[in-house]
Amino acid sequence: MDSLRRKDSQHLSKNSPERLVFQEAKKPKSATMYISRQESQQLDEKYINKINRKERIRKIFLFIFILLILSLISYLGYFSWKAISITNKMRGSQNSQSSTLVQDVRAIISPIVPAAAQPLKGEEDGRINILLLGAAGEKNAGAGLTDTVMIMSVDTKNKKVALLSLPRDLYVNIPETQTFTKINSLYKIGLSQNLGTEIIKKAVEKITGLTINYYLVVNFDGFTKIINDIGGINIVSPRDLYDTTYPGPNYSYETFSLSKGFHTLNGKVALQYVRERHSDPEGDFGRAKRQQQVIQAVKSKMFSMETFFNVGRLNDILTTLGDNIKTDISLEEIGSFVNLSKNVDTQNINNIVADAWKPDSLLKVSHVIVGDVAAFILVPRVGNYSEIKDVAQNIFNQAELKKRQQEIAGENASIEIFNQSSDNQLANKVKKLLTENLGLKNVRIVQEANNSTFLSQTTVYDNSNDLKIFTADELIKKLPAVLSTKNNSAINSKADLVITLGEDLVSAYKFETDSIEDYNKAQDSQANFDFLKENQN
Repeated sequence: MDSLRRKDSQHLSKNSPERLVFQEAKKPKSATMYISRQESQQLDEKYINKINRKERIRKIFLFIFILLILSLISYLGYFSWKAISITNKMRGSQNSQSSTLVQDVRAIISPIVPAAAQPLKGEEDGRINILLLGAAGEKNAGAGLTDTVMIMSVDTKNKKVALLSLPRDLYVNIPETQTFTKINSLYKIGLSQNLGTEIIKKAVEKITGLTINYYLVVNFDGFTKIINDIGGINIVSPRDLYDTTYPGPNYSYETFSLSKGFHTLNGKVALQYVRERHSDPEGDFGRAKRQQQVIQAVKSKMFSMETFFNVGRLNDILTTLGDNIKTDISLEEIGSFVNLSKNVDTQNINNIVADAWKPDSLLKVSHVIVGDVAAFILVPRVGNYSEIKDVAQNIFNQAELKKRQQEIAGENASIEIFNQSSDNQLANKVKKLLTENLGLKNVRIVQEANNSTFLSQTTVYDNSNDLKIFTADELIKKLPAVLSTKNNSAINSKADLVITLGEDLVSAYKFETDSIEDYNKAQDSQANFDFLKENQN
């Protein structure tokens, strides 16, 4: 074995030079790492060019970025100036309060850069009420008359929106006078006295029991232009509409036709859609519903990204707003409204129309004689505005009204009426109201208790020991009347509730009830009827 190891060792020693040669053969590879001066210069030039190229690209991007920033500043600056001037124009001379430039600019950027929002009127109470008026422009028939009278209410706590429409023919008292007229004339009267919306605002507050926090007036021309500016609106017509006597220019007639279903409307057709009433079986009240529908469609399109980032469209909208809208909302408050709208559910707006064509309607058709004309009007079916106030104040909680009606039905109170007024038909009118409109069943008229003297005040006597409190409350509010828990010695009655009618209800129930058909027929001839002018003649 040792001899074999020695042979292997000798063999390896003989081959060792070959290993050295093999190791030396690797050295040329390391020689390839050598870079000549010329090659080094070329690499340096490539590296420098690469760095310069990156620097140029960075500068180009920086230039583009600065250009975009400047464009954005110019864009915001222009529209800030435009919005400020337009808002001041819309607010007009009625509003003495002015804002500083800093406040105006802050209001413009508030939807983009969050800041402390300007508190809105009514926000602390949990409800903001805005009076919306649609008026005929100076170039239209019935200039200054308002076809649209709505209250938009925003529930700031539960983030809900509701619309209540009052018909233009609602017969109302002109505030601080003894004169009555249709509600659609009040804005025109205010303009003639340089009071703007003050008169109609006071009247609406009295009718609804609400505090009106803001107003917004738009004329017909502005309505048409705004819809064209935003590229039209999408609506779904609930029925076919066809009218050959739609009011045209210069007191002419033209045909308006729109099929049932989906449509994209331009400004002209949208105006026809909200003014049409002849081919709508609901007449003026169907028109009010369509007006509410279009308001929602305009809102959706107006606040879309498509509109906001279209420079030309936005500029046209602002110009149209300034020329055709009047409001007392400041620029800072507009910013607060924009912020509020982000959280409010505007897809499920509660729409209510005060109408007169159904048994449970809050109004009824009547007429007054003006000169030689029997002018049709709408008046509350009860002796005051209590039902309209109930709906207006509970518009976000209609279930409360239904619950009260269920309680009244459950009480099933017996009611007797004693007429102690000078109107011998008053008891019949009240009974009809209680049975046909309010749904009370056990009502009867009793022979007058004492005709020798007339009572000045209508009274409800409660003989139920407070067991019929919901029915008693209904009578007190809607007749109206005062409550007494003392027995009337002049009346012998075992009814739960006894009503003695007084002189105070004679004027409240003086209006006879006319048919809705007669009312609709007279709409064209009396559309622009001026009560005050006719009375003066």
